[in-house]
Amino acid sequence: MAPRMDDVMRLCCEISAHDEIKVAVKNSTKGAMVAGGTAFVGGLLGGPPGIAVGGAVGGLLGSWLTSGQFRPLPQILMELPPAQKQQLYDQVAAVLNNLDWMDAAQLIALVMGNATLQQQVTAALLGYVTKELRSEVRYKD
Repeated sequence: MAPRMDDVMRLCCEISAHDEIKVAVKNSTKGAMVAGGTAFVGGLLGGPPGIAVGGAVGGLLGSWLTSGQFRPLPQILMELPPAQKQQLYDQVAAVLNNLDWMDAAQLIALVMGNATLQQQVTAALLGYVTKELRSEVRYKD
């Protein structure tokens, strides 16, 4: 099972590198803590109007802090922990269920040579990235 997972991970990296996909993983918790903290401090310093001002400033600051830097998707895929790699493998393998391959090079050639299959794998990959990793996706600059 592990060699097949490695093949699928290499395929995902190849497709995302080919399409120059970059993602920014958002950290919503950090933004919420900043917004809540500044609203609290604003309330302590300025009463009810301070809460409003602190919340507004904190919301903007939290949004800015969590906007994230875009990184190439292949880099992020290689850094995934094993459990998340397994989830991604399961989703992409569902698209590849009728395909038979010997190694990663053959799998990549089969998928890249079939536009429909390539689109299906890309859709599964992007679905995983946006849903499971809660990432913002950006294509070629």
